[in-house]
Order: sequence, then structure tokens, then C-alpha cells
Amino acid sequence: MKTTFKSLLACAVLAAGAENPPPQKWQVQYFYDEPKSSLTFQDIAFVSPSRGIAIGNILDGKNRKAAAVVTQDGGAHWQLTSLEEHPVSLFFLNDTLGWMVTEKGLWRTDEFGKDWHKLPHMPAQPIRVYFTDENNGWAACTKKAVLATHDGGRKWEPVAAAAEPAGAADRSVYTWISFANPNYGIVTGLNQPVQHWLPQYPTWLDPEDALTHRETPHMAYALVTNNGGKTWKSQAASLLGRITRVRLAPDGNGLGLIEYADSFRYPSEAYRIEWKTGKNTTIFRDKRYGITDVWLTPGAAYLAGIEFPGEVRSVSPGKVKVFKSTDFSMWVEQAVDYRATAQRVLLAASGEDVWVATDDGMILKWK
Repeated sequence: MKTTFKSLLACAVLAAGAENPPPQKWQVQYFYDEPKSSLTFQDIAFVSPSRGIAIGNILDGKNRKAAAVVTQDGGAHWQLTSLEEHPVSLFFLNDTLGWMVTEKGLWRTDEFGKDWHKLPHMPAQPIRVYFTDENNGWAACTKKAVLATHDGGRKWEPVAAAAEPAGAADRSVYTWISFANPNYGIVTGLNQPVQHWLPQYPTWLDPEDALTHRETPHMAYALVTNNGGKTWKSQAASLLGRITRVRLAPDGNGLGLIEYADSFRYPSEAYRIEWKTGKNTTIFRDKRYGITDVWLTPGAAYLAGIEFPGEVRSVSPGKVKVFKSTDFSMWVEQAVDYRATAQRVLLAASGEDVWVATDDGMILKWK
């Protein structure tokens, strides 16, 4: 068989392509694209590299419908299902057992979201729950309350330390829970003082006016346990911005996130938390980017957020941005599909597999 120059060149091109595959980027796996409606994701969780679920609300004019999308094959296919109550947050203990906080209470699934059962009424409205096993868990709640359960969420009792910090209960809320291991955990929250100034117009109508008003300090709360929640120690400090994320890893590392108002110099600030020593270090802040979620995998740390299109940060969506670091100091921006825009971005991972969900109905995976 005669070999031509063209056939040799073709073989060389194919060989080069095999040795140099296309560069990786955050690729769209799911996008809600229905006319006259939109899907805003509230939370996302992956319990294994193949099984994931995202919850949110479909907005259709003045109507709001609760919904979830579920995958059983790592995001290759997603099934859209309806929920009975508007969701707030998710927590899964393993690949079947999980809890969903809604605007009206708490639900439990034993079949990875195939069927949800509402649990009895709780003493306070939960924002987020965390369980260390199928029976023992905690709920961060409104009205300056943290609740504990020892029967999987059927009965709850107040954690007394949550009420100790100063501040009126009706303006205080606990919003986040994270455990590094079965013994060490933290719950964070805040007290919002009475505002002495109220904007005459919404931010989008008068953006320049919004920038002239400075964010006021408030009390930030933290509850810490070293014995699996048997006892909690309360802490409080005056703080600018809101603690919106705390992720802890068993090896002693963690990530924390503070988000600020439009008038503050930086949109957000990410911290490295060395929870065994109590040392915190700023690792990322940039005027151009608003980070809205952080995550730790066994080999890397991730920051996800948006690049702001203008000076007023809360007015319109921006391009989705994801940064990765293996040493908490050098952050590499990862390529993201150009169609991904949002005002808030969520992260989820199982092992080294990582996903991003946006409040614009999109889910992406790094591949």
C-alpha cells in the first residue's frame, strides 16, 4: 500500500491529538431553559461521584414552584422533579440518607430524594442542619436558636449556649454548621442591629446612592464543640460583613468566607482556617470578584463566585469564576463555559470530582 505525504500528515495530526487532549474547563451539564420561567438553585449536594441533587425554585411570573434536579450518572443526565415546599438547604449523611430544610420545616429522605417525608414541627425555623450519624444532629435556626436532635430529627431540644451572646433574638440568626470530624464542630451566626438609615430607593434604581452608605458592624456569633456536641462554648465579636461559609477538613485545614455590602472595598474575603491552632489567614480578596462559596477536596481548595460587570455589585449577574489552589496561596483561575453567568454560585464535590451550580439554573462540572 502506497504511503503519501498527506496520509503521513494525517496520522501525525491524529497522534498529536491523542497525546494532547483538549484542555479541561467547567462544562455545562444541566441548564434550565424554559420560556418565560427561570430556575434558581438554593443548594447542591453530591453524595458520590455518580449521585447528585440540586434544589431550588422555578419562577414563572408571580408564581414560584419548588423543584429538584437529580442525577444518578455523575451529571450526564438530570431529572427535574417537583417538591412540596420551597427548599432552603440540603444535608446528606451518605448516598441514601439526607435531610432538606424548607421554608416551612424539615424533610427526610431514605432513598436519595426519591421520596421525602416531613418531620414534626421544630421549635424554631431551621436554616441548615448537620448530622454526624443517622440520629445525632444540629439545626442552625432563626430567633437566636441552635437545636439538637438524638433521634434523626423527630424531636429537638435547644442548645443553651446559643442564647448566651448579646443581641435581641428577633434580630439574631444562626446560618451555618460545619464539623471537621465527629468531635470538632462550629456553628456561626449573626445579630443584625436596627438600621438607623433606610434607603429611599432600591439599589438597582439608584446605584450611586447605595455606594455612599457604609456597612455598619454587627455581632458575629460562633458556637464551638470539641466533644461531639455534648457541650458548646459561645463566642461573639463585632464584625463587618457576614460569615457565609465555613468548610472544615479532618487534617486541620479549613476555609471561611465573609461577604460584604456594595459599599465595602472588597466584595468578599476568603480565609484559611487552621482549626487545631485557631489561626486564621486571609488567602483571597479582589475587588473584581465576589466569592460566594468555598470548598476543600483531599487535594485542593476551590473558590467560586462571579466577576462583577459594574461598580455596584448586587445589581446584575456577572461571569462565573472558579479558582483552585493546592497551597492556599497561589490561586489559578479555571476556564468556565462562556454562557455561565450568575449572581451567586454554589460548590459541591465528591472526592476529587467537583460541580458548580448557579442561581441562573445551570450546573457545571470540571472535565
